[in-house]
Order: sequence, then C-alpha cells, then structure tokens
Amino acid sequence: MTQALDRLVELLDLEAIEVNIFRGKNLDETRLRVFGGQVAAQSLVAAGRTVDSGRVHSLHSYFLRPGDPTAPILYEVDRIRDGRSFTTRRVVAIQHGRAIFNLQCSFHTEEGPGPMHQAEMPEVPRPEDLPTLRERLEPYRDQLPDWFVVDRPRPIDQRYVGDLPWLPTASRETRQRLWVRADGELADDPLLHAAVVAYASDMSIIDSVLRPHEVRWTDGRNMVVSLDHCMWFHRPFRADQWLLVDQDSPNAFGARGLARGLIFDKQGRLVVSLVQEGLVRVTTQDPPPGEP
Repeated sequence: MTQALDRLVELLDLEAIEVNIFRGKNLDETRLRVFGGQVAAQSLVAAGRTVDSGRVHSLHSYFLRPGDPTAPILYEVDRIRDGRSFTTRRVVAIQHGRAIFNLQCSFHTEEGPGPMHQAEMPEVPRPEDLPTLRERLEPYRDQLPDWFVVDRPRPIDQRYVGDLPWLPTASRETRQRLWVRADGELADDPLLHAAVVAYASDMSIIDSVLRPHEVRWTDGRNMVVSLDHCMWFHRPFRADQWLLVDQDSPNAFGARGLARGLIFDKQGRLVVSLVQEGLVRVTTQDPPPGEP
C-alpha cells in the first residue's frame, strides 16, 4: 500500500465515541473545505459499522454546508430499520453544532441472482496503455493553480481516456471516461472497498458537466460544488483493481448541472451506477467566503 492510500484507509477508520456516534478526522488542513467524497465515504463507513449483515446496495446523500478541514467531523447514525433482507441507516455529519452532510443508505442480504441484464461496457484503451495523471499534467504544470499540486501523492490512480477535463479543449462532448483504482492493495472488507469507490466517485463526476463549457473548477473565480450524490452498488468488486468510470451530463440549467456515471470492472461487469447534481456558478468576481 502506498503512503497516500494508507492515509486514506486511516481516514476511513472512524473512532467510535458512543453508541451510534463516530468521529472522523481530516488529514489535509490546507484545503478551503473538506472534500465531499471524504465525507460521503466516512458516512458510509459509520453506517456500515452499525450493520450486522448484508452489503450496501444504495446511498442517497445531500451536501449541506462546506466542511471545515481544521475540525473533526461527528457522524450520528440513526438505525431506521433492521429487516431480514434490507437494513436502512441514516447518517448526519456534524461540525460546530451544524449538519454539513446527510446520507441515507440501504444494505441488502445476498439473495439468488433473479433476472439479469446490464449495459455494455464501452471499448476503451487498457489502463496499462494510458499514461498516469502525473505524466499527463507535467506539460501543463505552469498553467495550473498553485494549490493543484502536480507532484502530490494521490490514493487513487486515475488514467484518463482522451482530454483532461481541467484543460481547454475544442470538444463540446459531455462524455468522459477514465480508469480508477486504489493505489495499492486493500484488505478484504467489502465496506472498505465500497467506501473507497464512494470517495473516488466524487473526484471526477462533475467534470462532465463542465467539459462543453469554458468553465473549470480550477479557476477560483467560479463556484463548482456538489449538491447531492447517489450510488447503486450492483455487483461485488474490488476498489484496488481497475474500474472504468463512464460518465456524461444530460443537462445543465439554472446554475445546476446533472452528471451520471456507470462503473465497470475490467471483466466488463457493471458494478456501480451513480448520479450527482452540482452547483455551477459562473462569475468574473472572486467568490465570497462561506456557504454556497
């Protein structure tokens, strides 16, 4: 396991401080706000720690306020229902006495396969044949903001198919594809693998909304933040093996953009579906500090 991935696993190992209450820490205090994928992943872990059987099959969440990277996050779990087949949990993430994130998720005890079908995996280059993100970014080092550290170790290995979403392009296509995997080997814990994919899913999904426009979240004048995030976990998978994220944006209007994605494993099995809506405010002024 790389040091960056080791830090992510440490981030997801929440401290139980009371029945149904967990505390999560932040490892990067230099950010302006806590990364949304971190809060989603930690909330999922908090919920899973209260479930005796079954795997997560869906989550629905709302980002309510920016997280403070200098303060720990409390996760309060509500055990809504414990059924024979399905278990439901609600999690509220709290900082400074206020909710910053709300998640509801469901766990399903394994059953027979039943009817089966899935979308087909698109044909794309193999991840081993694509350059690393650092190799792709190196020629543009001087064009990226100072906080976008090209050399920063990352827990998720990302291999983009086609143009990078942060750079100017003539394409007006919303579709974006990339391979992702944890940068190292993870323990055999399905909840951990689901949490790592939840973390990684918030790293790129909103970019498909921005691709057709001259708007980039790397431009500090624009406000691009996640509003809600939904995921459905269809089949077992490993987050430390290559997964193809095929994502696009069907709509943008009224300062909001919708993005959707399908995640396939290397064998072509559809393992996760996701949808996210994001706030996209375009301005020529520097954004004011505080909440969206």
